[in-house]
Amino acid sequence: MKQIFEWLFGMGPDLEVWQMVARAVAVFFVALVLIRASGRRSFGQHSPFDACITVLLGAVLSRAVVGASPFWSTIAAGAALVIAHRMVALGSARWAAFEDVVSGCEITLVRDGHLDRAAMHKALVSRRNLDEAIRQNLGDAELSSVRLALLERDGKITVVGIAGS
Repeated sequence: MKQIFEWLFGMGPDLEVWQMVARAVAVFFVALVLIRASGRRSFGQHSPFDACITVLLGAVLSRAVVGASPFWSTIAAGAALVIAHRMVALGSARWAAFEDVVSGCEITLVRDGHLDRAAMHKALVSRRNLDEAIRQNLGDAELSSVRLALLERDGKITVVGIAGS
């Protein structure tokens, strides 16, 4: 069995074309299983926390395809990342304070038409970013017609207009 595995997948970085193809197909299915195991949120939420698993899993598993690292060790590392992501996600779902540490909190940029320049500076949001979000959400509205503008945890700006504006 070991000889078949070595012939099909090769060993080390000197791989034949069919060995890289076999590794790529195997890693595709392993990645699919690991992504399903990590949960829907890893691709649905688009938060920095969830982007970490996407980027890291791709980077780690790519090493198995090209033979840069031992195949099974790389798969194990990918599985460890998914387990860590799942544990952090479970902790975030259970404890709000832990979720705040992992994903951050929304930041109020505008309240009742008044701009919070300190919050904008802290959040690295320019006035042009805010104006764009206002136009996208309220049309050609002025700052005075904004009841609330929040920088959400995923980096998007939510704008709520004052009734009647």
